[in-house]
Amino acid sequence: MNDLLSKVLDAYGGLGRWNGFSELAVKSATGGPFWPSKGIPENHGWGNITIKTAQEWTSIAPYDAPNHRMTFTPTRVAIEDYDHQLVEELRDPRASFAGYGPSTYWDMMHRAYFNGYALWTYLATPFLLAMPGVRTQEIAPWYEDGEVWRVLNVVLPETLASHSAEQNFYFGPDYLLRRQDYHLELSGNAQVAHYVSDYVEAQGLRFPTRRHAYARGADGQPDRNRLLVWIRFDDFRLR
Repeated sequence: MNDLLSKVLDAYGGLGRWNGFSELAVKSATGGPFWPSKGIPENHGWGNITIKTAQEWTSIAPYDAPNHRMTFTPTRVAIEDYDHQLVEELRDPRASFAGYGPSTYWDMMHRAYFNGYALWTYLATPFLLAMPGVRTQEIAPWYEDGEVWRVLNVVLPETLASHSAEQNFYFGPDYLLRRQDYHLELSGNAQVAHYVSDYVEAQGLRFPTRRHAYARGADGQPDRNRLLVWIRFDDFRLR
């Protein structure tokens, strides 16, 4: 395992501890101008998120209706009612974004796919970086906020859905994530600098509770005047 990644995993509580749980449940709220750009009203209310720790799987409830639940995997997104009756599903969801650009509106199922993989990625970081098929390499350090951040260049396998296959993860002197860079393939490859902060500890593991994603320039610098999305997490419960 990459030496930097090994130190990061230890700083978050250890891969062994993470693997000792099967699910993580958390409350989440989100907003920001990215959502209206996709024809989606901003939703500042809190929702119930559950992810699996050993595979890419996300459930959100309620979803679009008080008695609906969304379930995501990379190959299928489904919305069911609380009696397990199927409301709508989308198979091979990534392919349904073909030709979509920055101003293309999304329907409910496109939003469900995006929410599913994004929330799983955020909540499973950094432990997902140790999953089979993920390639990591330390690259040149980055200087920001008066700190030297060590950087992992990450290439995800096709089996994992995310914003983009190649991403950079920036870790501070305490080996906690400060920033995550990617391009948003589902929205015209928009360049994003995504910041995390305000860590809490839950059952021996550490998680950031605040995320802010900004547009990123060709020089790698974020445009702090162009906030795209904010996210809040609370009430972490592992089981």
